[in-house]
Amino acid sequence: VCHAAGVAGAPKAGDKAAWAPRIKTGMDALYASSIKGKGAMPPKGGNLALADADVKAAVDYLVGLVK
Repeated sequence: VCHAAGVAGAPKAGDKAAWAPRIKTGMDALYASSIKGKGAMPPKGGNLALADADVKAAVDYLVGLVK
């Protein structure tokens, strides 16, 4: 939901310019911030029941939209 609307500064899905600096940090950094949370983004997008692998799959999907 947050990445669809850009809530709290979340980069919108498919916005290459917004995702570019994040992708530049590397996938490991993106995975870590998604799993642990960062700024307004809660750990695991607010669903602590998600497995780390599921969170990583979501990150892969969002990054794939801009490559």
